[in-house]
Amino acid sequence: MTTAPILIEESADRVVLRLNRPEVRNAIDRAMVDALHDACAALEAEPRIALIIGSGGVFAGGADIAQLRERRREDALSGINSGLFARVQRLPMPVIALIDGYALGGGAELAYACDFRLGTPSARIGNPEPGLGILAAAGAAWRLKELVGEPLAKEILLAGRVLTADEAREARLLGEVVEPEDLEAAGHRLADRIAAQAPLAVRLTKSVFHAPREAHPLIDDIAQAVLFETQEKHDRMTGFLERRREAR
Repeated sequence: MTTAPILIEESADRVVLRLNRPEVRNAIDRAMVDALHDACAALEAEPRIALIIGSGGVFAGGADIAQLRERRREDALSGINSGLFARVQRLPMPVIALIDGYALGGGAELAYACDFRLGTPSARIGNPEPGLGILAAAGAAWRLKELVGEPLAKEILLAGRVLTADEAREARLLGEVVEPEDLEAAGHRLADRIAAQAPLAVRLTKSVFHAPREAHPLIDDIAQAVLFETQEKHDRMTGFLERRREAR
């Protein structure tokens, strides 16, 4: 019997996606890519918060090197991993990466595509691709600079630096570092804070945030116009005013 490359746990407002190849440090192979595409399709159809976590004390040790070694020009041009990670970044609701142990190569690039990253003291994040004769072509070459700044990004991408959890936290690549037994709970606490917001306001804020610079301020105004017409906006503001009145 073939083991599922990811395990999915669903609830009303969130989905946990557990990378499930611990015997190879959750290396991202084509089956896992396909399974994550299926998960993305479900999250696009029914927008919910997503939490991505590894198994066996590792987030994802990278792409599956045995498969990667056999890939050729056509495979690179098809964007196997880059297309998936771009889709993860575009998901309607926020995505939280929970990093225990290694997040290297493609595993790091998956984490970079998420909106939030939490980790444990054993988290190690980096992109060793040039040491294997390739480059980090699934988003690190441009996302990482936006996340940590150009000097540190170049150390990671060009000199093989692997960040410890404390270094990643200092660089704001990790928002929080917690003990392994609290990692999932920390992810759910963050998800709870997101879920307490108006869902459509969160969705549109994420879309506006990632819009190209030239789309602003028009896209901001259009998104706000949509929200101004919602019943939830009216109800939440009415509740705010009533609570303020009662507090006087």
